[in-house]
Amino acid sequence: MKLFTLLLALAGLTGAARAAELLPIEQQVAEAIKAPGVTVVHFWAPWCPNCKAELANNGWSTFIDTNAEANFIFVTAKHPEDGHEMLAKYGVGSQKNFQLLLHPNPARKKGEEMTSFMGLPMTWLPSTWIFRDGKLRYALNYGEVSFPMLQQLIRDSTEKWSHAKPATAATSSVIAPAATP
Repeated sequence: MKLFTLLLALAGLTGAARAAELLPIEQQVAEAIKAPGVTVVHFWAPWCPNCKAELANNGWSTFIDTNAEANFIFVTAKHPEDGHEMLAKYGVGSQKNFQLLLHPNPARKKGEEMTSFMGLPMTWLPSTWIFRDGKLRYALNYGEVSFPMLQQLIRDSTEKWSHAKPATAATSSVIAPAATP
């Protein structure tokens, strides 16, 4: 019993140590994604051509407005300023379900740049992660997002997930006991 208690205490310390290793911005996002429902975390930078393309034609603005039940956190990365002026130019930032954060490491040079966030790899801008109730559901880590695809991922994330097999005639019928002679 003492060994079990010791193991539980060590597990708790390990989790606390991991939380303590997170940067304040990572702790802030980790807390925000625990909110009920879907939270989209989008990593971007004002200098990034793909990020600008996503903003064009009110892409993100319309998407955020259309998905008022989801929360959106934009994390400005690899840039010394948060870029709120550029976002405002494209209609992003005034939504109630939107939050803008600035990562403290503005470096873009290999070996100095941010390579992870909340313990997850961060290798490309833009990147978009979809969480539901604190759990990562989807991670798009390769560049410019397709809004119809992102809409589908949000829809999939809002539906209840189950690994149970649906009942069929073959699995739900009761087998009658064999007749006895």
